[in-house]
Amino acid sequence: MSPVFPMLTVLTMFYYMCLRRRARTATRGEMMNSHRTIVSNSRTSPLNAEVVQYAKEVVDFSSHYGSENSMSYTMWNLAGAPNVFPSSGDFTQTAVFRTYGTWWDQCPSASLPFKRTPSNFQSQDYVELTFEQQVYPTAVHVLETYHPGAVIRILACSANPYSPSPPTEVRWEILWSEKPTKVNASQARQFKPCIKQINFPTNLIRLEVNSSLLDYYTELDAVVLHGMKDKPLLSLKTSLIDMNDLEDDDYEEKDGCGMDSLDKKFSSAALGEGPNNGYFDKLPYELIQLILNHLSLPDLCRLAQTCKLLNQHCCDPLQYIHLNLQPYWAKLNDASLEFLQARCALVQWLNLSWTGNRGFISVLGFSRFLRVCGSELVRLELSCSHFLNESCLEVISEMCPHLQDLNLSSCDKLPPQAFNHIAKLCSLKRLVLYRTKVEQTALLSILNFCSELRHLSLGSCVMIEDYDVIASMIGAKCKKLQTLDLWRCKNITENGIAELASGCLLLEELDLGWCPTLQSSTGCFARLAHQLPNLQKLFLTANRSVCDTDIEELASNCTRLRQLDILGTRMVSPVSLRKLLESCKDLSLLDVSFCSQIDNRAVLELNASFPKVLIKKSFTQ
Repeated sequence: MSPVFPMLTVLTMFYYMCLRRRARTATRGEMMNSHRTIVSNSRTSPLNAEVVQYAKEVVDFSSHYGSENSMSYTMWNLAGAPNVFPSSGDFTQTAVFRTYGTWWDQCPSASLPFKRTPSNFQSQDYVELTFEQQVYPTAVHVLETYHPGAVIRILACSANPYSPSPPTEVRWEILWSEKPTKVNASQARQFKPCIKQINFPTNLIRLEVNSSLLDYYTELDAVVLHGMKDKPLLSLKTSLIDMNDLEDDDYEEKDGCGMDSLDKKFSSAALGEGPNNGYFDKLPYELIQLILNHLSLPDLCRLAQTCKLLNQHCCDPLQYIHLNLQPYWAKLNDASLEFLQARCALVQWLNLSWTGNRGFISVLGFSRFLRVCGSELVRLELSCSHFLNESCLEVISEMCPHLQDLNLSSCDKLPPQAFNHIAKLCSLKRLVLYRTKVEQTALLSILNFCSELRHLSLGSCVMIEDYDVIASMIGAKCKKLQTLDLWRCKNITENGIAELASGCLLLEELDLGWCPTLQSSTGCFARLAHQLPNLQKLFLTANRSVCDTDIEELASNCTRLRQLDILGTRMVSPVSLRKLLESCKDLSLLDVSFCSQIDNRAVLELNASFPKVLIKKSFTQ
């Protein structure tokens, strides 16, 4: 053999090691540049022309501002070519998520955050879009028409939703991610992040958003997917290594300090080669538990593999009393639940929101986990968990007798009859049924048996026939209710409001946004102000009949008010708003968008007099 070949092999290995070293020591900016280098160095055949396509349809999302029976402000507006772009402003033809800013987390209905939520998971909402053709993505452009900057992650899925046969494997790959950043502009923009290259074609793209830094609702108009039908070939300069491998190795060696070397050290210590652990095992058991409590869930599982002592501590059920699995939705499956099952005998808070979709979790796998780990559950988050069916709710009702908090938000694939099982959970204090198909009969049964409810969300529940009947039952049975969300309830009238206000005197939060059948002339809003002095949040969004009398009644009776939304009214003047602001010293959010009597000059004057209040004034440009 020629001596040249061993020399080439040595040089190749040396070059590979240098690249690994550079990747480990690179700054974030350098790593991003490395990603850009790979993208820019990709070569395609002239026959492999780039395909540019708009989204064909929206297949899933976590929330939207609009109605389930309309197209205004709904996620479905993201399908197809842009309706508004490049225009800027507030337009009904765009896609708008339910919330923005941090005021949502400051409401009485806000839930406490889960412990051990990784700092790099900050997604609050998502939307999934399909495209006509599967391509290897080269770019994803998001057309933002109002208050841009909410998108923080873009992912691609290997599964083809239009394939007649189910996929053998479903993979999600992050194309781009970034922490939430403040964009100091509300004008339209075409957001074009630099995405990484993946090794499978896709026609399913997912956007994840965080709107906490926004001054108002973000509005998205369309999503454009650029890609190649055939897999692009990397140039020789970059095809020698895979950036994903470098990142994984870098992460393991930086955060895990080299799992192989750790295994050797702990195994040698276990063999009695001398006390070289710094007497860590002499620490009190409780102190070690407290130290490990600061680790993320993956790190806790990795650490359990190092030695018997740490395995004992990492597998202690006390470490899993609060278990947040939502950040790991893309990889969580039946095997994951089975692996965690032995450690979760004492779990009290469990978050499975966004998980299990597209076959990742089966009904059998979920039921098996809950039968072992459900007896101590107090809080169960299942938002957008589309694997759920009636038997799952039956298992919850049987195995979770102490459950106080159940979130089924946007579980719109659950059949109506499934909700009957919730009535068996008599200890419930918080129930979220936003965007579900719960029907009137099931809901009446729930309200009759779950009299301990403090927080109830029925926003966008379109299957309920008569909200006056529901309001009457709430007023009669739920005397301890503190927060109630009736967002977009289509037929509640002053009669239902009267029953509600007379029975639920402890209400602190009431959302009556987009309830078109309520009229100020009936005195319903004045009655609320008189009978509910503890109100801190009141949303009367898009009710054009709200008038100065209603505002003055709130100023006189609801001095604890913190948030008020009267978007769209034509009959409120700056004079009454000034009285409200003078009376309600804790008021922090006031939305007067599209209020015809309140112009920009009036808002500026009020802002000058009450600088601590966030006064929102939006308009269509």
